[in-house]
Amino acid sequence: MTKTSRQHLIVRLLGEHAVASQQQLVDLLASAGVTATRATVSRDLDVLGAVKVRVPGGGTVYAIPEHPIDRIAPEEHLRRVMGDWVADVGASGNLAVVRTPPGSAHVVASALDRAGLEEVLGTVAGDDSLIVVATDGTPGSELADRLRDLAGLEASR
Repeated sequence: MTKTSRQHLIVRLLGEHAVASQQQLVDLLASAGVTATRATVSRDLDVLGAVKVRVPGGGTVYAIPEHPIDRIAPEEHLRRVMGDWVADVGASGNLAVVRTPPGSAHVVASALDRAGLEEVLGTVAGDDSLIVVATDGTPGSELADRLRDLAGLEASR
């Protein structure tokens, strides 16, 4: 099963079951024939933007918040993702190149795509790096500075 397919299954499982722990989600995936570790499930929940919500009776369960097209993801989510996953940012022309640990570029790309930053036209993610395309009139160096700021990295010299 691909990562994307697993994440779609996780969304479905969270909608069908009151999932209170990552281990419970690992067990539900196993029941569906999908082997995943808690670390993998944790990363998937982060990518999906899952949050714990309180339910009647006082317990908490995982839920995927709806981000309607006309509502952007909160900037604090973007700052957290960038701070956790971005190692370096460079620039060329109207592009910024973001370096991440192996297997993490899609996490950052997804957060940037959902953030609705006016200077970002879109992203293309690989395994450990992604290209962020700046909108017309925004130099790549300016975009890179903004991304460094969001990630809490030192400004370029």
